[in-house]
Amino acid sequence: MTSTPELLTLHAVRLLGVAGDDAVARRFALDPADTTELLLDHQAFGWISWSEFAGIGGWSLTDSGRAQNERVLAAELETIGGIETVQEIYRTFLPLNGRLQTACTQWQLRPTADDPLAFNDHTDPSWDEHVLDELADLAEHLHPLSERLSELLDRFHGYHSRFATALAHARAGNPAWVDQTNVDSCHKAWFELHEDLIATLNLPRSG
Repeated sequence: MTSTPELLTLHAVRLLGVAGDDAVARRFALDPADTTELLLDHQAFGWISWSEFAGIGGWSLTDSGRAQNERVLAAELETIGGIETVQEIYRTFLPLNGRLQTACTQWQLRPTADDPLAFNDHTDPSWDEHVLDELADLAEHLHPLSERLSELLDRFHGYHSRFATALAHARAGNPAWVDQTNVDSCHKAWFELHEDLIATLNLPRSG
């Protein structure tokens, strides 16, 4: 099922957290001009608000916008009769999510005898390779989940490819692609999928 531009525009704001018009349009390959109009409509309804800090601005959801997002996602899921499938996928996803969090922590920290919270300076190839191998295994588990979700709703498309692309960058010697937010990293793609799932099922985020 293909979601409406109205739903996708509001949902993109939720997934991105804070984003400008262009980023919102790119998230689901929407028409930029139409997206700007929809964002202004959503602002008029009180569902999103614009804020700026240090000269950088973006849209974010209001409380009523979050509630509206969850209402339309629930209605969409009911229309396709997909709630049981998404719930099953989410149950499979949760233990994988725990592993992803551990892997990201290990990417950031490399404990020593003197400091259990020592920063990982990425000078130990064997330590980093262990983490990258774990991410590769997670990518294999993510693939069938992403495929099943995409078969239900087009808006779930792309999570596995984003994760795999980021992992390839990390293996090529770019450590930021594991966990940084200024690139489309493994963690960023995974975090968005988690947010997508809990929004779709109207669940609280537990981690």
